[in-house]
Amino acid sequence: MTNLQSSPSRVSTLAGRSALLLAVTAVVAGCSVTPKPLEKEDVLTRVKEDTARMYVDQTPIGGPISMEEAVARALRYNLDYRLKRMESALAQGLTNYASYDMLPQVLASAGYQDRNNFSGGTSIGLLDGVESTNPTSSDERSRNLRGITFSWNALDFGVSYYRAKQQGDQFLIAEERRRKVVQNLLQDVRAAYWRALGAQRLTAQADEILERAQQALSRSREAETQRVIPPGVALAYQRALLDATSLLNQRRQDLEFAKRELAALMNVPPGVAFTVAEAQEPVLPAAPRDVAKLEEMALLQRPELREEDLRKRITAAEARKQVLGMLPGISFNFGRQYDSNRFLFNNSWSEGGVNIAWNLMRLAALPAMRDAQKYQEQTDEARRMALSMAILTQTRISAERYRMALEDFKLADQASQVDKRLADFTRASVTAKLDSELEAIRTQARSVLGAYQRANAYANAHIAFGRLYNTLGFDPIADDFEGNDLAQLTQRVRDHLQATEKDAFSMSSNLFGRAPGVAVQVTGISDPVQKVRMTALAKDLLARHDIPADDQGGIPLELSFESGDRLGLERAAWTLRVRDTAGAVRQEARFATTIPQNARRSVYESSLVAALNANLGDLKNWFENE
Repeated sequence: MTNLQSSPSRVSTLAGRSALLLAVTAVVAGCSVTPKPLEKEDVLTRVKEDTARMYVDQTPIGGPISMEEAVARALRYNLDYRLKRMESALAQGLTNYASYDMLPQVLASAGYQDRNNFSGGTSIGLLDGVESTNPTSSDERSRNLRGITFSWNALDFGVSYYRAKQQGDQFLIAEERRRKVVQNLLQDVRAAYWRALGAQRLTAQADEILERAQQALSRSREAETQRVIPPGVALAYQRALLDATSLLNQRRQDLEFAKRELAALMNVPPGVAFTVAEAQEPVLPAAPRDVAKLEEMALLQRPELREEDLRKRITAAEARKQVLGMLPGISFNFGRQYDSNRFLFNNSWSEGGVNIAWNLMRLAALPAMRDAQKYQEQTDEARRMALSMAILTQTRISAERYRMALEDFKLADQASQVDKRLADFTRASVTAKLDSELEAIRTQARSVLGAYQRANAYANAHIAFGRLYNTLGFDPIADDFEGNDLAQLTQRVRDHLQATEKDAFSMSSNLFGRAPGVAVQVTGISDPVQKVRMTALAKDLLARHDIPADDQGGIPLELSFESGDRLGLERAAWTLRVRDTAGAVRQEARFATTIPQNARRSVYESSLVAALNANLGDLKNWFENE
C-alpha cells in the first residue's frame, strides 16, 4: 500500500515548485512594455541599405540611350515593375502552398508522461453491487507514447480544392496587374524619350538665341534712351521679344523635365549623367478609322477586364465552397500506436474509424447565403459593366486625341517651317540699321520657339499614340523576357517597335495603319520638265491631305491631260483614274476648265491643282476603300 502512495516530502516539494511557478508567471505578466522610439542610427542604416539595394546589379550606362534601351532598362530595373513581379511570385508560391491542403493528414506523435502518484481506483460489481476496497492501477506513473495516424476528411478536401482554385486565380490576377505595369512603362518611356530628345536637340540653339535676346534687349533699351528709334517702336519690340523668350523658356523647361522622368523610369542612380541617342523621327501611323473594332479589341485584351473575369471565377468558387461547408463531413482515420505501459497486455496496436458530423444549424443560414451570393454576382457584373463602359470611353477619347495630336503636329510642323524661312529671310536681308538687326533676332527667337513647339507637338503625338496603344491592351513584348540580359532585351524591344512602325502588329492595317500610298503618273504633257514639276506638285498636294506617295507599291493614280481650241481659248481637261494592279480602271473623275491660249506653265499647273482639289473628297474615299 505504501508503494502506491506519495510521501509527504515529495508532495511538499511539488507544491513549492508550483507556488514558485505561479509567482514567476505573475511577475512576468505584471511587467509593462515601454514603447521604444526609432533610433536615428537605425533609420540612417536603413536608408543606406535601401539606397544601395535600389541600384544593385544594374548595367552601367555606356553611351547615348536609345528608345529601345530606355524601354529595356525600365523593364529590368524599374522598382514598380520589380514590386509587381515579386507580388506575382508571391501569389505563385501561395498557389503551390494551397495545393498541399488537399492532401490527407499524416500525424506522427511522440511523448512522455509522468505524474506524482498512481491513477488507481476502486470498482463496484455490476451484478452483485459489491465494492472493492483494494485500490488498483493499470497505468504506470511514467511512460512513453508513440504513434502515427492517417486521417482524411472529405469536406475539408472539397473546401481545400476550391480554395486552391481561388488562389490560382489570384496568381493570374497578379499576372494581369504585372502586364498593366509593363504596358504603362512603355507608354511613359515613349513619352519621356521623345520629349527629352526634342529638348536635347534644341538646347544649343536655345542657349544661343537667349543670349542674343538679352543683348538685343539691352541694345533696344539703349536705343530707346538715346532716341535712336521711337519709344513706342522700342517698347513694342521689347515686349514682343520678352514674350518670345518667355514662351521659349517655358517650352524648354517642359521638355527638359522629361529627361528627369526618363531617368526615374530607368531607375538611374542620382548624379549619373546620360544623353539621349539621336533617332530619325518615324512616320506616325494614320488615325484609326474603324473605332468600333478598336473597342472590341480593348474589351478582349485589357488586363482590367481580364482581372474581372478571374474575379468572377473566384466568386463562383466561393459559392461552391460555402455550399460544401453546409454538407455533412465524413472523415476517415487509421493509425498505429505504442504505449510503454507495462500493465497493458498489448503495448502496440492499430486503430481506425469512420466518422460523420453535420452541423444542422448551418442549414438555417442557407437562404441568407444564397442571397449574399446573388448580390455578389450582381455586384461583380455591375462593376464589370461599369469598367467596360469606361474602357469604351477611353478608346474613343484616345482615338480622337490621337487624331487631334496628328493635326496639331502638322500645324506645328508647318508653322515651324514658316518661322524658319522667315528667320532665314530676315537674316539675309538684315541691314546696318538697328531696327533691322533687332527684328532679325526676334524672328530667330520665334524660329527656335517654333522648333520647340514642333518637338513638343511631335512628342504629344507619340504620347497620344502610346495612350491609344495602351488603351487597347496590347503587350509591348512577350512575357518570356525575364531571362534576357539588357542587350537581348534591347534587341527584342527594337524588333517590336520596328514591327509597330510597319503595321506588323496585331492591329490590321484597315483599323490602325498608314493611309494607302499612291503611285502618281501624269500623262498628256509633252514637256518632260513640266511633267516632272506637275508630278511633284500632285504628290505634295496629296501628301498634305494624308495620301502619301509610294511609287513602288502604291495604288496607281493616273492624271491625264487633254486640251482643245475653242473661240480663241484653250479647253483644258484633267481625267483622274484609279487603276488596279492589272491595269483596269476602278474609279474615274473628270475636271474641265478654260485657259488662255499659249498660257504660261504656271497656268497649267494651277489647272492640275484645281482638278485635284475639286475631286479630293472622292480620292480619299477611293483610297480608303481599297
